[in-house]
Amino acid sequence: MTQLRTVQVLGGGSAGGSAHVRSLAAGLVARGVRVTVCAPAELDHAYDFPGAGAHFVPVPPRSDPLTVGVLRAVCAGADVVHAHGLNAAVRSAAALAAQRVPLVFTWHSRPHAEGARGHLLRLRERRAVRAAAVVLATSSELVDRARRRGARDARLGPVTLPPPRGLAHLSGEKARAELGAVGRPLVVTAGPLEPYRGHGTLLDASRRWLGHDPVPLVAVAGEGSRWAALRRRVDAEGLPVRLLGRRDDVTALLAAADVAVLAGRWEARAPFAQEALRLGVPLVATAVGGVPELVGEAAELVPYGDSVRLAAAVTRLLSDPARHAALAAAGPRQAATWPTEEETIAQVLSVYDELCPRGSGARRPAGPPPGQGA
Repeated sequence: MTQLRTVQVLGGGSAGGSAHVRSLAAGLVARGVRVTVCAPAELDHAYDFPGAGAHFVPVPPRSDPLTVGVLRAVCAGADVVHAHGLNAAVRSAAALAAQRVPLVFTWHSRPHAEGARGHLLRLRERRAVRAAAVVLATSSELVDRARRRGARDARLGPVTLPPPRGLAHLSGEKARAELGAVGRPLVVTAGPLEPYRGHGTLLDASRRWLGHDPVPLVAVAGEGSRWAALRRRVDAEGLPVRLLGRRDDVTALLAAADVAVLAGRWEARAPFAQEALRLGVPLVATAVGGVPELVGEAAELVPYGDSVRLAAAVTRLLSDPARHAALAAAGPRQAATWPTEEETIAQVLSVYDELCPRGSGARRPAGPPPGQGA
């Protein structure tokens, strides 16, 4: 039996999508699949795709003819092309326009745009889902959205990220000391500092905690276009907030937290929420997108943009030890219900087998991975 050869395409690459491709590549290679990963070079530096056994081809996240031509040449040797994210799916569709190679599109998340940009976004979504033989959407809401956009086959493909190693040995004492949170509650959030992430609402909530004794400290990990505006507001209003910038130790920060907060306008299967529940850190999150589906009863859910409800939910957890303990215990139990890494890989491989059935002739003679010379 000849080997199945697949190309995994990443665009700009969210942290969740990139970690999923790293995990998927390792699992597929272990099952005898030849894997090529096409992604921006900086993602390989961060995720080491060759370390997972994949061949790596650096492809920038652009849609110009030269970039699409490179992607077309790599995909020409594949049995299945698997795009992760909307940008990657649109570029892959262009690269495969004259080829009979099936496209699988994992829809990890969706951006937000209004007006003319919103119209363009809908066109891109329609193009991506209609070009795909199968759309694997990470939340039920995205499954419905794919079907509304005209997908031929849209399925729920919940991506569960592999848990970080060494969780049992994490201690929050060092992080709390570094942040100045010894003897006071610590609230942690992480993610890009962009308007849709709800940091303004979190700052509104933090103002309501100024009368508490002791005052909770809010630690915000991440960088983005809103950093300067948030910094000015923290300084002007004397808010109990520390903007930490980019951090590579978010798991350690979470281990130190009394409460984790996810305040964004939309999420699918947020890696931050997954880590918080696995660690048993009580989570307050907005009831948007795939969040309720992900967390079940293991988190406090509040409406997006409601700083009063957000502040009250955090205050309740900090002042009610029984409720805090109940959510801390519920998190790992909920995490145990998510698909395992093995199950996620098995679902993807079953889709590949549907599109390239054994003995159909769809698989080519064994040879080097797509994009690699003999």
